[in-house]
Amino acid sequence: MVGRPAVPEVIWARPERAGRGPKPAFSRADIAAAAVRIADADGLDAVSMRKVAAELGCGTMSLYNYVPRKEDLYELMLDTVSADYDYPDPSGDWRADLLAVAHQARAMMHRHTWMPRLMSPVYGFSPNVLRYLEYALSCLDGLDVRFGEKMELIAMINGVVTTYTANEIATAERSRSLPWSEEQEQAARTEYLISQIMTGKYPRMAAGFAEDPGPIDLEAVFERALARVLDGFDRP
Repeated sequence: MVGRPAVPEVIWARPERAGRGPKPAFSRADIAAAAVRIADADGLDAVSMRKVAAELGCGTMSLYNYVPRKEDLYELMLDTVSADYDYPDPSGDWRADLLAVAHQARAMMHRHTWMPRLMSPVYGFSPNVLRYLEYALSCLDGLDVRFGEKMELIAMINGVVTTYTANEIATAERSRSLPWSEEQEQAARTEYLISQIMTGKYPRMAAGFAEDPGPIDLEAVFERALARVLDGFDRP
């Protein structure tokens, strides 16, 4: 494949353009922005070198001179959207600051619903992702734990946000494909669940629902999940 390196290479270590020769027709930012537009409209599986080339109006093979691998394209995409984080000065309350970043991440994933699939340490070396990590660490300056534990905390928060938001996105996408409303779907499932609990086969679940029969507050579940992770690091 044209431009594909013969050995492992980080895209950020590769010069964007050679020191000599004509100015490239496109930048990495142009290519990443085109890929993000495609993913936002049609999902991550729709992203291909061919479609990105068509979006830019160039030949598919020419893109490999800029982006050797599809994995590099994914990394460029994730870096591009990660530029949207807002980084206010840390307040000194590390819990509040990390929660604020977590809510930003959740909102960003809802804007770019393909993001959860790319949340991986593999794509953790891009400029904007490193900027995110540096900011999160600055929020933790007042937390008296080792660097490794701070990185664990950030990773655990990211894991909660990614898993929770991925489930929200999947539920929303499934709801849009149903020929009836989400409320009708939930009503049918709730009716079935109640019928099974009433058989007496599941006494612990029966006791639990008798104690708290109301609907689950998903926002409260999200907040509790984050709080429990933070609690594990909030030492007296």
